Amino acid sequence: MTEWAIGIDIGGTFTDVVALDYSAGELHSLKVLTTHGDPAEGVTDGVRRLMAARDIDPSRVRRVVHATTLFANALIERRGACTGLLVNQGFKDVIEIGHERKYDLYDLAIERAPALVPRNLRGEIAGRLDAKGNELEALDADGVRAAVAALVRDGVESIAVCLLHSYASAQHERTVGEWLKRDFPALEVTLSSDVAPVIREFERISTTVANAYVKPLANRYLNALEERLGTLGLKSGVLMMLSNGGLCHISDARRNPIELLESGPAGGAISAVHYGMRDGNSHLLAFDMGGTTAKLSLIEEGQPSIAFGFEAARRKRFAEGSGLPIRITTVDLIEIGAGGGSMAHEDQLGLLKVGPQSAGSEPGPACYGLGGTEPTVTDANLVLGYLNPDYFAGGTLSIDSAKAKAALGGISASLGRDVIDVAWGIHDIVAENMAGAARVHVAERGRDPRDFVLLCTGGGGPVHSYYVAQKIGVKTIICPPAAGVASAYGLLVASARADRSRTMSFRPATDSMEGLEQAFSALESDARAALERLEETFGPITLTRQADGRFVGQGFNLSVKLPQGPYAGKQAGSDEEVRAALITAFETVYREKFGRTPPQVPVELVNLRVAGEAPPRKRFVQKPLAENAMPEPKGLRQVYFKEGGGYLRTPIYERSALASGFSAAGPLVIEEESSSLIVGPKGHVTQLPSGNLIIEMKD
Repeated sequence: MTEWAIGIDIGGTFTDVVALDYSAGELHSLKVLTTHGDPAEGVTDGVRRLMAARDIDPSRVRRVVHATTLFANALIERRGACTGLLVNQGFKDVIEIGHERKYDLYDLAIERAPALVPRNLRGEIAGRLDAKGNELEALDADGVRAAVAALVRDGVESIAVCLLHSYASAQHERTVGEWLKRDFPALEVTLSSDVAPVIREFERISTTVANAYVKPLANRYLNALEERLGTLGLKSGVLMMLSNGGLCHISDARRNPIELLESGPAGGAISAVHYGMRDGNSHLLAFDMGGTTAKLSLIEEGQPSIAFGFEAARRKRFAEGSGLPIRITTVDLIEIGAGGGSMAHEDQLGLLKVGPQSAGSEPGPACYGLGGTEPTVTDANLVLGYLNPDYFAGGTLSIDSAKAKAALGGISASLGRDVIDVAWGIHDIVAENMAGAARVHVAERGRDPRDFVLLCTGGGGPVHSYYVAQKIGVKTIICPPAAGVASAYGLLVASARADRSRTMSFRPATDSMEGLEQAFSALESDARAALERLEETFGPITLTRQADGRFVGQGFNLSVKLPQGPYAGKQAGSDEEVRAALITAFETVYREKFGRTPPQVPVELVNLRVAGEAPPRKRFVQKPLAENAMPEPKGLRQVYFKEGGGYLRTPIYERSALASGFSAAGPLVIEEESSSLIVGPKGHVTQLPSGNLIIEMKD
């Protein structure tokens, strides 16, 4: 009997819905415009329409997986709950002091982003622990109650508790949390020891406050989502994609919604790994371009790069230090304001610029006919012939070439250039912006982009990948099937994952191995417990130990993978062997990054980390493409290629008609419901049995 899984990804412009038919090995998808006023409305509408179109029996849907930008947008737009902050006496201004560094040294009018919690909603309480977690001053229950009561009177509905040295001992925060649940049961409570139990006070407070800020919104949205999907007959429960590229139960997401901030982009990276490994490509640049932003992730040995923090809601979108530091495990990626809705404008020097402002889905690009008037990337691509006005988003949305030309006409007159020159300029600027960001991202990791394969996803990735690849020197491009909904597909092939961490200062050369093993065992037990809730559909569980280490005296940390445990007890090796293995693990990664290690300086592990993963027990195996006769183009269209001298009469192919072995030289366009692949005169495309299209670039 047919079994199904449904993936839902809410983006800035489109909401993508994907359904996998495990029995037939087929993927079905639908794009609908994101409903920003009520995102669950667009989700429900998309799921209902796709289920009706494919005659999906809701009782046969085994999994529903969701990713959303809702909570990231809430931080950016300051639409979260009225939030309070509870800290030790004398520390209420840490959230505002930060690092006391300017993110733009030469900007005399610089403004820092205002704190999520204003000063009048910050409470101070007595009580203190030292850096080792020992109590110096006891908590005062009456003082805590009075401080929180004052915040509640001022309208606080969610509170962040961030006490000194809670990474060393959570005893004070746990006690305060119990008091608050007893005395203020309607209050949402977030403890820093639950969200970010690691050193660096400002980052810990920032992360905890951000979680408290979006928590009521997250609970309301996730409850409404479950309820609405239930009305469609979907009773299997909802899993959520985390920023780390893994899945969790929706109840875990309600507790720490901050871990969902980068869930959509993480899904894109996971799908890139899945598609690349089908044909043995384990070193990839995953290029995902949607309606609002473009993202790029570095994938090596079939694994996306992982980071343990990023910045959200930047004041100056691409200026490091201008946002809120968030300390969670996340897929490491770069993002630029270059999507289909990115608006073109003339700057003060009379130069053409694109983004980061976006038309989004409301009103959207001018060609949507929904009220937008500003020229966008989508308008330019339509004028260049890259998009089919009758087959945009599979024909679910009609777009108007005349409106696109009219929007471009205004800026072309201002610049004194032809409309086609401006349209090409917009497309070329977007490609250069992405290529420039890619060069820096790859170079910072000591890699050469020419050693990688570019895998393009998203509605705009296949449209722009041809020129992005040329600019960064990549010779091979992969365009997977249903590339425009790849992030939603990634949700359905991802593993369940749980990351746990804590701060522990440990010197492998001298400190007790028993203490280290106890700390790692506790983290592993916690991670395993989270994954065992999903063991019916995900397993077996594997646990990986990592740590942030440094040479004593250094001010920065380097994350390294450690040998498998145990490190103490009967099953461990000799004490000397274990210590040497830990030191070697760190020094090897340090040499790889910096070339040499300092002489006679001991190694110190600072933050301990455990990553638990459990793959899906039921794998989706996509039906391979059969070989067939070479198809005829479904039509011809005038498409602009700069190296071709202008518009060229270009064959247009329907992707569903391509069989394994299809091979053709550019220029050509291959259309499918969710995107269009542009192959210029320097490209040659081949269809593989896996469903991937491979584009080889000429020198």
